[in-house]
Amino acid sequence: MNLPNKLTLLRILLVPVFIACFYIGVPWKLYLAGGVFFVAYLTDILDGQIARKQKIVTDFGKLMDPIADKLLTASALVMLVGEQMLAPVPAFIIIAREFIISGFRLVSAGNGSVIAASWLGKTKTVTQCVAILFILFDDLIAKLIGFPLGTVVMWVSVFFTVWSGVDYILKNKGAVSFR
Repeated sequence: MNLPNKLTLLRILLVPVFIACFYIGVPWKLYLAGGVFFVAYLTDILDGQIARKQKIVTDFGKLMDPIADKLLTASALVMLVGEQMLAPVPAFIIIAREFIISGFRLVSAGNGSVIAASWLGKTKTVTQCVAILFILFDDLIAKLIGFPLGTVVMWVSVFFTVWSGVDYILKNKGAVSFR
């Protein structure tokens, strides 16, 4: 198994560690969760860069990398909603978009079409990560700047989530038969 695939597996293994952080009885549990989330997110950046640079893109990576990303993001959103740190609506919009686009990609792949991610999809991913980290560190950020930046960035990420989803479907509607 190559390094990018190991990084993808590490990201998947970090999801339950991230979730467990919410149940640790220490006052800094959210900072710990943020640290685990950040490390997991870095594996997402690294695995793709390494795979492309070393030309070791595998079917396993093509399948598991997006699954690992969605597991990490969805677990963070669910935990934040469960802790009442995030309203359910943005979490639902983000998770619904992931289901819709994943289904769209699955059907497209079945028809022999592979659809690459666009800059909007990458922007969506980055803004979601930043929003989740800001919300996890909200106490610290609010104390420093006196403003709930995490909530604002989360809504920015929802904007990019919806825009990238619509853009994805419109640009690739020919890859899926609507008959």
